[in-house]
Amino acid sequence: MRFFIFLLAAAFAALSCFPAPCAARGALPQKIERAAVVGILPFPSVLCLYLGSAEKIIAVPPASMSAAREGLLGELFPEILRADTSFASGAGANIEELLSLRPDVVFCLEADKVVGRALENAGLAVVPVSPSKYGYDVLRTWEEWIKTLSVIFPERAEVGKRAVEYGRRALELTKERAAKIPQNERKKVFFIVRSENGRIVTSGKNFFGQYWCESVGAENAASEITAERSNAVVTMEQIYKWNPDVIFITNFTKLAPRDLLSAPEWNPVEAVRRGAVYKMPLALYRTYTPGPDAPLTLLWLARAVYPESFGDIDLPKQAAKYYKEIFGLDVSDERAREIFAAPRSGGAGR
Repeated sequence: MRFFIFLLAAAFAALSCFPAPCAARGALPQKIERAAVVGILPFPSVLCLYLGSAEKIIAVPPASMSAAREGLLGELFPEILRADTSFASGAGANIEELLSLRPDVVFCLEADKVVGRALENAGLAVVPVSPSKYGYDVLRTWEEWIKTLSVIFPERAEVGKRAVEYGRRALELTKERAAKIPQNERKKVFFIVRSENGRIVTSGKNFFGQYWCESVGAENAASEITAERSNAVVTMEQIYKWNPDVIFITNFTKLAPRDLLSAPEWNPVEAVRRGAVYKMPLALYRTYTPGPDAPLTLLWLARAVYPESFGDIDLPKQAAKYYKEIFGLDVSDERAREIFAAPRSGGAGR
């Protein structure tokens, strides 16, 4: 309880000034009633939480919809399940179909210049959104998204301020405790981002896994992979060489901890021998990426890697309070526990 009071009190403290500049292309209408999201998969969950409703969201990517159906987003905002997904064409959009939905604004992936230009040429007001321009810093990215939304929807800016400050305080607390962990006791962490047809994709130095590791005082086992966007396929031989102490599996794969714990080829890996294999939570979105669950994900990861340093945090209870006190959402302690239950020996999650 003291931990949450510390964070919540800080959430109401003064922030650096909002609003931030809004990089919209094309004039935004004075009143926005119909918003579409193209290519930026976590963003529908950000919009829902910031606005406190999904009523304005008319179109989302199919991968965003699947996460909404399987996770917390569709439970809290059932209107999101009525959003259109048929406009999607691969990673892009069928412009004619999108136009037929009459969006007032389209949030699209900033890096996809082709889609962005096509949307602008069709006369749509476009707001580019990036998950990577801040060096894969998850909480900074979440903060910048909130700043952008505070310009477009200023009536919810105070909610955004509180959410941002909560994230800052969660990071401050995590780094403060992690700094006290001796160097020779720091854990080596390996992320399984995807696993398809026997191909294992992990996070190298330039991807979200590196940020999570640095934030909780751990070492990214795959940090030697330094490509610009180091989301890389690795072999079991490389994993044996790295021999991580902890393994996290994202919700971008159906792979579960039990699959590793029961597989003979994984037996030599220290994390498997220790039973330290965990499935990341599926909350409002897949928690590996930036999004509204990022502060809770940070604390969840810290507790999983260093239970002796973060074991006093009752994360399910604090998650329920976070959603209620910051965003006014009712998530029961029981439901929060299903999502953010403390990782246990032998793996957790689906």
